[in-house]
Amino acid sequence: MQFKLILTLIGLCCALWAPGVSAQPNADSVLLDMQQAYKKGDGKRLSALLPRAEGHLLQPWAAYWELSARLSDASADEVQAFFAKYQGSYQEDRLRNEWLLLLGQRQDWASFAAVANDFRMNDDRDVRCYTLAMENSLASLNMANEVKAQWYAQKGQGEGCKLAAQIHFNAGHLSETDIWYKARLALDARQLTTAREVAAMVAPHASKALGDALNNPSGFVLKTPLSNQRLTQEMVVLALARWAETQPDSAAQGLSTRWAKHLTRAQRAWAWGAIGKQAAQKLSDDALGYFANAKPTAMSDEHLAWRARAALRQLQWGQALEAINAMRADTANDATWIYWRARARMQTDNSEAAQAQARGLLQSIAGVQGFYPMLAQEELGLPLLPPQPPAALTPQEKATAAAHPGLQRALAAIALGLRSEGVREWNYTTNLHQPGGMNDRELLAAADLACQNAVWDRCINTSERTRSVIDLTQRFPMPHHDAVIERSRAIGLDPAYVYGLIRQESRFITDARSGVGASGLMQVMPKTARWTAKKIGLTDFKTSQLNERDINIAIGTGYLKLVLDDFAGSMPLAAAAYNAGPSRSRRWRGPSGAPTLDAAIWAETIPFSETRDYVKKVLANTTLYAAMISGQTQSLKERLGHISPREADTPENRDIP
Repeated sequence: MQFKLILTLIGLCCALWAPGVSAQPNADSVLLDMQQAYKKGDGKRLSALLPRAEGHLLQPWAAYWELSARLSDASADEVQAFFAKYQGSYQEDRLRNEWLLLLGQRQDWASFAAVANDFRMNDDRDVRCYTLAMENSLASLNMANEVKAQWYAQKGQGEGCKLAAQIHFNAGHLSETDIWYKARLALDARQLTTAREVAAMVAPHASKALGDALNNPSGFVLKTPLSNQRLTQEMVVLALARWAETQPDSAAQGLSTRWAKHLTRAQRAWAWGAIGKQAAQKLSDDALGYFANAKPTAMSDEHLAWRARAALRQLQWGQALEAINAMRADTANDATWIYWRARARMQTDNSEAAQAQARGLLQSIAGVQGFYPMLAQEELGLPLLPPQPPAALTPQEKATAAAHPGLQRALAAIALGLRSEGVREWNYTTNLHQPGGMNDRELLAAADLACQNAVWDRCINTSERTRSVIDLTQRFPMPHHDAVIERSRAIGLDPAYVYGLIRQESRFITDARSGVGASGLMQVMPKTARWTAKKIGLTDFKTSQLNERDINIAIGTGYLKLVLDDFAGSMPLAAAAYNAGPSRSRRWRGPSGAPTLDAAIWAETIPFSETRDYVKKVLANTTLYAAMISGQTQSLKERLGHISPREADTPENRDIP
């Protein structure tokens, strides 16, 4: 089923108006107008347009926008009628989510309990926190452990988890230590507003002092009278962590010479962890020394991750292992830390038992489903062989996917230009965690449907959810084949590298546009595009052409080739430069005299989380695309190579943006 057919279906649906409703010449425009009205919060416009969406394939979206925009004033009967009319749809569950948040804010626990059990997504931490607040309020249940789990994992502080934490704190189920821990987590994530709000729960009259600690941390640390009072201690810890963001060495000096004896062991450990993290992100050789001032078991997992990275960067395998072993199980069981634990065991203990344990760890993650599984496979001496493809989809399986209402609406929304709405409905429909969620065969059929409609991001995303089978042709499609292959080879680029980068940049969405203005398949910034166009002789180029496929590929590959040449053919360095800029990639190599690193270590110690993830995925993608293009076994380790510090006299093209 191609997009033309989808659009035809939309047109047919739009012609089937309810009795008494006049057909409109362009029903699609009604949906587009309603989306814009919803974004603007124009409830009157939405209510006026809603009757004209009757009978449209995307009518559930129209009804959702209209009711969602006025939900705070809607009656329970209206909401229940919506739930009944659109039962089982994404729109029903989305509105239920919003209704639960509203009922939770009102602390209308009877109404909340009546609709909460039917919330299928069950992915909103605030909804769960409202449930915990309700259970404590109605039955005095102590749910403190789950409150902490939800609250600490929340990036900010939603109203639901804030309420649940306050209720449990007032009941004595959460301690001051628990509250301050959340404040530290918020500051560690640079969420100053949340840190202030959380601290106010235990120190409501200390807002000025807290403001001083966060706004002038060095002054607070150096001028606040020494004290063993809990409130002062906690604010000093926050100030030290804040100071370390810009000056970790100075913060370390302030802690060691002034406050070390006036903080508890746990407070000192957090402060040293925060300082060590910032030093590690600046690739400072002093980072390990800062971390060494406190036991790893007293630090957060975020601190421990950077302690491990700092140790890897300096090839201190024993210290890396110590940090990884101190992580909580859910963090340590990530493939990243399983791999590095195994490598560290191999480096620090030559005994047969230790080597066998390390191999067992590698075997537990080895495969072709990601950067570290692929490295583990090679570390075991096993070739990176593509898995056996699944059995071909049957016509019935394909027909069932094509007839699924949720998938139909998702494709229709994307075809109409409502990409955000279409993607959300597609993800909801294919989510394994939903009751009656899709099995592997159904996911493969849904992915095939997306591929056939050239919705490549949903094709990849959906196929990646299968558990027992892997279809590499779905997970690593090669649209625009001739354009990519011919252009890459013409300028001396590995086509697999280009495909690996495009897959990560845009998922092959030709009109993709990032929040910072990068455009097209290869997500090129306008300034970079203008510079590259001149370098490659592309005359009369205008940035408005960046979403044209061939122009975007020409400029993107041209820039990638220039960057790759500047980094002497190093794919990891060039990928980092493509994502974060050449100057940062050069700086992350380390100063002259630093050790030459396994590129996997270098990639794992990149300070920017986005770039760190990007480099690993681009190189893993590249290796698999190379295998598919060549039909031969490939090596990720060979593509990674080693990263040496840049020598002062090595020429470089500093003109590259």
